[in-house]
Amino acid sequence: MKTIQWFPGHMTKAMRMMREQLSLVDGVIFVLDARCPAASFNEKLKNMAQGKPVLYVLNKGDLADERTDNILKVIREAGASAIKLNAVNASSRRDITGAIAKLVEEKRAKALEKGFNKTFRFMVAGVPNTGKSTIINLIAGAGKAETGNKAGVTRAKQWVRCGDFDLLDTPGTMPPAFENQYLATHLAYVGSINDDILDMDDVALALLGELYERYPARLKERYGIEDGDPTGMLETVCRRRGFMLRGGEFDYERAERAVIDDFRKGKLGRITLDTTEDARGLRF
Repeated sequence: MKTIQWFPGHMTKAMRMMREQLSLVDGVIFVLDARCPAASFNEKLKNMAQGKPVLYVLNKGDLADERTDNILKVIREAGASAIKLNAVNASSRRDITGAIAKLVEEKRAKALEKGFNKTFRFMVAGVPNTGKSTIINLIAGAGKAETGNKAGVTRAKQWVRCGDFDLLDTPGTMPPAFENQYLATHLAYVGSINDDILDMDDVALALLGELYERYPARLKERYGIEDGDPTGMLETVCRRRGFMLRGGEFDYERAERAVIDDFRKGKLGRITLDTTEDARGLRF
């Protein structure tokens, strides 16, 4: 697979804006994709937090399997606050509001002792398409932040009042360079990198290869795949789904898109791409 790099100009502006706004917030909520928490951890953003209280939210937990629970444990063992949830499920609202309140529990108590009820402010940050705006809407109980199922929907800051909190929605921001290309491919699989800059042939073949290695039963059940040859797997998908061109040729492009879409929508079952070893050593 070709080297993945993606840091468009608007991300440079976003990083600058976030640094400017940090003095206004009491803490930072970092949103990670539960299917790839290590890959979606941006150390540049973490360093920018400047010692402020941090909560890691592993979103899209309904699409991840038990391996994510092990990574959640690694993050907590590093001394960080972290929860896993599904932001489109209203029942998760209590979990995240409780976790946020705990971050500023002492500060709130001191404020109340002085006779005033302070509204605490948090910045919500992360790589694209992890569900930052969806989480804000979950906390707010209404669709106040713009959302979309693709990378780069939020391009400007948005302050949103959410009960006892003010939340700053920020544009998704990547590290300037991907030092670990293995983890970068995971971001490509989940849609955190703009599909337009990727060779989707490479993405689909790499995804099939990784799924065959770790979740072969899912591929057999969904597509009838029993052999690990990359081209052969695509041809099997074409046969199963009827993706054929005139003259009996395989429509590889449709098969590639179908595999990627099936994975992103959870039609291949609950899958976690990262491992605990991927998460160990990261500076949470």
